[in-house]
Amino acid sequence: MVRAKRLADRSAIADLRQSGAMKLLFPRPDSAALQAIVINTAGGVTGGDDFALKACAEEDAFLTLTTQAAERAYRAQPGQVANIRNRLMVKQGATLHWLPQETILYEACALRRRLSVDLDEGASLLLVEPLVFGRAAMGEVLRKINFKDRIEVRRGGRPLYLDAITLQGDVTAHLASANIAAGAGALATVVYVAPDAEVHLPKLRALLPNSAGASLLGPDLLVARILAPDSFELRRSLMPILRQLSVDALPRSWIT
Repeated sequence: MVRAKRLADRSAIADLRQSGAMKLLFPRPDSAALQAIVINTAGGVTGGDDFALKACAEEDAFLTLTTQAAERAYRAQPGQVANIRNRLMVKQGATLHWLPQETILYEACALRRRLSVDLDEGASLLLVEPLVFGRAAMGEVLRKINFKDRIEVRRGGRPLYLDAITLQGDVTAHLASANIAAGAGALATVVYVAPDAEVHLPKLRALLPNSAGASLLGPDLLVARILAPDSFELRRSLMPILRQLSVDALPRSWIT
């Protein structure tokens, strides 16, 4: 659990509690945001693991959360499933950036992941969830995986955005279909909630590759989906998009 509070012209730690394999580090960049780096000291997740993270940006605070490295969903034993539950709260006038690096799905992985975001009125959010289908450099093919992912964003207790993905069995064959992913090896979802969302839409569309799209789902809700052949191309597409939408410099882990 980490809470960020506004302190003069910067944001600082209001509360911090951590245990198990998940740790948080706090670099001190020249930024108004409190930046937290999530580290999984286990190196990845496998069947039976259970990770939970809760974070809150208090009134007028600015919190950025990222990860030290890509998360890896390893092969699971039959009948075992890993769980990752992330809950974010953003109070009135606060801003939260959720910028994890890629999650890489290995052959025979079993993972349930859930991201829940609760926004107060007047809160702003930028989130990205990059997903990589296997280790392309090793020629890995995903023939038998079990992956369920759910993103929920609520504002004032009311649903604002919901996205759910289920991938089971021969995912490589499924993604090869032209009307699904046309053989893409990586996917990212970007969600931006802020009063200037509409202003960013034409600028964002100018940055997108042909395998991506962006839509305004409400006056202050912008959503983009990007497909790419691999993680390298996905990141190359994401970087200018995140720079366009971010009100702060990207975390160093994204640019090194």
